[in-house]
Amino acid sequence: MTTPRDDDRTAAIPVNPIPDGPPAVGPLGAGPGAVEPVPPPVGSPGTADREAGHPAKLRPTRISGTWVAVLASIVVLIVLLVFILQNLSDATIHFLGAAGTLPLGVALLFAAIAGAIVVALVGAARIMQLRRQAKRGLR
Repeated sequence: MTTPRDDDRTAAIPVNPIPDGPPAVGPLGAGPGAVEPVPPPVGSPGTADREAGHPAKLRPTRISGTWVAVLASIVVLIVLLVFILQNLSDATIHFLGAAGTLPLGVALLFAAIAGAIVVALVGAARIMQLRRQAKRGLR
Protein backbone atom coordinates (compact mmCIF):
# COMPACT_ATOMS: atom_id res chain seq x y z
CA MET A 1 0.00 0.00 0.00
CA THR A 2 1.34 3.40 -0.95
CA THR A 3 0.43 6.82 0.23
CA PRO A 4 -0.11 9.83 -1.99
CA ARG A 5 3.27 11.16 -0.89
CA ASP A 6 5.04 8.01 -2.13
CA ASP A 7 3.39 8.39 -5.53
CA ASP A 8 4.63 11.97 -5.75
CA ARG A 9 8.18 10.89 -4.95
CA THR A 10 8.27 8.06 -7.46
CA ALA A 11 7.06 10.38 -10.19
CA ALA A 12 9.97 12.74 -9.44
CA ILE A 13 12.64 10.01 -9.86
CA PRO A 14 14.29 10.25 -13.30
CA VAL A 15 14.01 7.23 -15.55
CA ASN A 16 17.67 7.33 -16.64
CA PRO A 17 20.20 7.29 -13.78
CA ILE A 18 22.53 10.25 -13.42
CA PRO A 19 25.96 9.29 -14.82
CA ASP A 20 29.02 9.49 -12.58
CA GLY A 21 31.63 12.07 -13.45
CA PRO A 22 31.49 15.40 -15.21
CA PRO A 23 28.82 16.09 -17.83
CA ALA A 24 29.71 15.51 -21.45
CA VAL A 25 30.87 18.70 -23.14
CA GLY A 26 30.60 19.34 -26.84
CA PRO A 27 32.69 21.68 -28.98
CA LEU A 28 32.46 25.44 -28.54
CA GLY A 29 29.12 26.85 -29.51
CA ALA A 30 27.46 23.41 -29.45
CA GLY A 31 24.43 24.78 -27.73
CA PRO A 32 23.10 27.45 -25.44
CA GLY A 33 24.38 25.67 -22.28
CA ALA A 34 27.72 24.47 -23.66
CA VAL A 35 30.56 24.93 -21.20
CA GLU A 36 34.23 24.67 -22.07
CA PRO A 37 36.28 22.69 -19.51
CA VAL A 38 39.09 24.61 -17.87
CA PRO A 39 42.34 22.58 -17.62
CA PRO A 40 44.39 22.86 -14.41
CA PRO A 41 47.26 25.34 -14.58
CA VAL A 42 50.45 23.83 -15.92
CA GLY A 43 53.11 23.27 -13.27
CA SER A 44 50.80 23.71 -10.30
CA PRO A 45 52.04 21.76 -7.28
CA GLY A 46 50.59 18.29 -6.94
CA THR A 47 48.94 18.31 -10.39
CA ALA A 48 50.74 15.16 -11.53
CA ASP A 49 49.89 13.37 -8.28
CA ARG A 50 46.22 14.28 -8.51
CA GLU A 51 46.00 13.31 -12.19
CA ALA A 52 47.54 9.92 -11.40
CA GLY A 53 45.01 9.40 -8.61
CA HIS A 54 47.53 9.84 -5.79
CA PRO A 55 46.63 12.18 -2.92
CA ALA A 56 49.05 15.01 -2.22
CA LYS A 57 51.65 13.98 0.38
CA LEU A 58 52.24 16.21 3.36
CA ARG A 59 55.81 16.80 4.43
CA PRO A 60 56.60 15.94 8.05
CA THR A 61 57.11 18.91 10.38
CA ARG A 62 59.45 19.38 13.30
CA ILE A 63 56.60 19.07 15.74
CA SER A 64 55.49 15.75 14.24
CA GLY A 65 59.08 14.52 14.55
CA THR A 66 59.10 15.64 18.16
CA TRP A 67 55.90 13.73 18.87
CA VAL A 68 57.36 10.60 17.30
CA ALA A 69 60.46 11.00 19.51
CA VAL A 70 58.31 11.51 22.61
CA LEU A 71 56.26 8.39 21.87
CA ALA A 72 59.40 6.34 21.20
CA SER A 73 60.97 7.53 24.46
CA ILE A 74 57.81 6.61 26.38
CA VAL A 75 58.02 3.08 24.96
CA VAL A 76 61.73 2.86 25.91
CA LEU A 77 60.98 4.08 29.45
CA ILE A 78 58.21 1.50 29.86
CA VAL A 79 60.60 -1.26 28.72
CA LEU A 80 63.26 -0.02 31.18
CA LEU A 81 60.73 0.09 34.01
CA VAL A 82 59.64 -3.48 33.30
CA PHE A 83 63.30 -4.57 33.17
CA ILE A 84 64.10 -2.92 36.51
CA LEU A 85 60.98 -4.29 38.20
CA GLN A 86 61.79 -7.83 37.03
CA ASN A 87 65.41 -7.61 38.25
CA LEU A 88 65.03 -6.48 41.86
CA SER A 89 67.40 -9.02 43.37
CA ASP A 90 70.28 -7.34 45.20
CA ALA A 91 73.74 -7.25 43.66
CA THR A 92 76.95 -6.10 45.32
CA ILE A 93 78.71 -3.52 43.16
CA HIS A 94 82.44 -2.78 43.53
CA PHE A 95 83.80 0.37 41.88
CA LEU A 96 87.15 2.07 42.58
CA GLY A 97 87.49 0.49 46.00
CA ALA A 98 83.92 1.31 47.06
CA ALA A 99 81.29 -1.36 47.49
CA GLY A 100 77.54 -1.09 47.66
CA THR A 101 74.40 -3.09 47.24
CA LEU A 102 71.85 -2.15 44.59
CA PRO A 103 69.03 -3.95 42.82
CA LEU A 104 70.46 -5.60 39.71
CA GLY A 105 68.19 -3.69 37.29
CA VAL A 106 69.18 -0.33 38.80
CA ALA A 107 72.88 -1.23 38.65
CA LEU A 108 72.60 -2.16 34.97
CA LEU A 109 70.66 1.04 34.27
CA PHE A 110 73.45 3.10 35.89
CA ALA A 111 76.03 1.21 33.80
CA ALA A 112 74.08 1.96 30.61
CA ILE A 113 73.79 5.67 31.55
CA ALA A 114 77.54 5.83 32.26
CA GLY A 115 78.26 4.25 28.85
CA ALA A 116 75.97 6.76 27.11
CA ILE A 117 77.77 9.65 28.86
CA VAL A 118 81.17 8.35 27.71
CA VAL A 119 79.91 8.05 24.11
CA ALA A 120 78.41 11.59 24.26
CA LEU A 121 81.69 13.05 25.59
CA VAL A 122 83.74 11.39 22.86
CA GLY A 123 81.26 12.60 20.21
CA ALA A 124 81.30 16.16 21.59
CA ALA A 125 85.12 16.19 21.56
CA ARG A 126 85.14 15.06 17.92
CA ILE A 127 82.58 17.72 16.93
CA MET A 128 84.67 20.44 18.62
CA GLN A 129 87.77 19.17 16.79
CA LEU A 130 86.00 19.31 13.41
CA ARG A 131 84.66 22.82 14.11
CA ARG A 132 88.18 24.07 14.90
CA GLN A 133 89.45 22.58 11.66
CA ALA A 134 86.60 24.18 9.71
CA LYS A 135 87.35 27.61 11.21
CA ARG A 136 91.03 27.27 10.32
CA GLY A 137 90.08 26.39 6.75
CA LEU A 138 87.97 29.58 6.41
CA ARG A 139 90.85 31.91 7.32
